[in-house]
Amino acid sequence: MIERLLIANRGEIAVRIARGARELGIAPLGVYSEADRGSMHLEFMADSACIGPPAVTSSYLNMCAILEAAQALRADAIHPGYGFLSERSEFARAVVDA
Repeated sequence: MIERLLIANRGEIAVRIARGARELGIAPLGVYSEADRGSMHLEFMADSACIGPPAVTSSYLNMCAILEAAQALRADAIHPGYGFLSERSEFARAVVDA
């Protein structure tokens, strides 16, 4: 059973996923870049972790940073959100292998 869900996205998409997770009794976990430290989506998370510098390629597209955040936050599962890593099959493989 999933108890802690890492949402590997930001903004409205992350908020919607977090709300849905809470309705199911799942603790939503967020990630953010250094530039997004005060972003609204983090208010909807049970916990969160910084995944790197402002550049998207160094944070939200950084598979290693997302996986490290998932481990640090003790996530049971990862929801990639929309865009970013959700369209990359190698990310799905990396999650399974982790």
